[in-house]
Amino acid sequence: MSTALACGVLLAGTVACAGAAERPGPGGAPGHGLPTAGSPRPAADSPSPATADLRPAGIGERMWQQVPAATRQLVVVYGDDRDSPDGLVALYEKQGTTWERTGSWPAHNGRRGWTADHRMDDERTPAGVFTLTDAGGARRDPGSRLRYWYDDHAYASMQIQTAAHAHDFDYVIAVDYNRRKGVPPFDWSRPDGVERGGGIWLHLDHGDGTSGCVTLPESGMRTLLGTLDPENLPVVVMGDRERLES
Repeated sequence: MSTALACGVLLAGTVACAGAAERPGPGGAPGHGLPTAGSPRPAADSPSPATADLRPAGIGERMWQQVPAATRQLVVVYGDDRDSPDGLVALYEKQGTTWERTGSWPAHNGRRGWTADHRMDDERTPAGVFTLTDAGGARRDPGSRLRYWYDDHAYASMQIQTAAHAHDFDYVIAVDYNRRKGVPPFDWSRPDGVERGGGIWLHLDHGDGTSGCVTLPESGMRTLLGTLDPENLPVVVMGDRERLES
């Protein structure tokens, strides 16, 4: 078993944010502001502009086509740059045919930036569109609408116990990248193989880049946990701004 990085810190033993089945994982300088205008998305059954959905700002057609038509809640991670660990997380909720931004927070991602071909230990966050189905943490359920897996021992054992990182995993939301849905975030099953990494989470920020996770302030995590509803099929759309807009 190799030494593991827990989203910014050297760890030994089980992990959750860097990518290996035996590694943990968790991430702020604020990112630049959000773009100010959205782009139309043709309705699934008609190309008519009159029935087009306005997609969130900064998301291009290629990425937008991966968002399920039934999704009504989006977490968008705007990475500052392809090789930057800094960014912005925004929460969008669908109102009629438009998307309303209902929250945003400074964030961190992989210390080496982003990748479209994530590998274990590359210290980059996988870019793409992923469902959000399971949450948990070392603290008890604060009122999560997602299934919440509380286990103070399991999460505490995956992080180095320093003042800077003592609360990294108080609250986490698992990103459904190379993981089984419906299991605790700390389940290390890797359907696509350990070499493809895994253990990618949204969790509490520790002030700098991570081994692959996305981190944001506690206020943001509590908002996401209390807002994201499985009935709205929430997904995360994440990547550096250039990749998101392509």
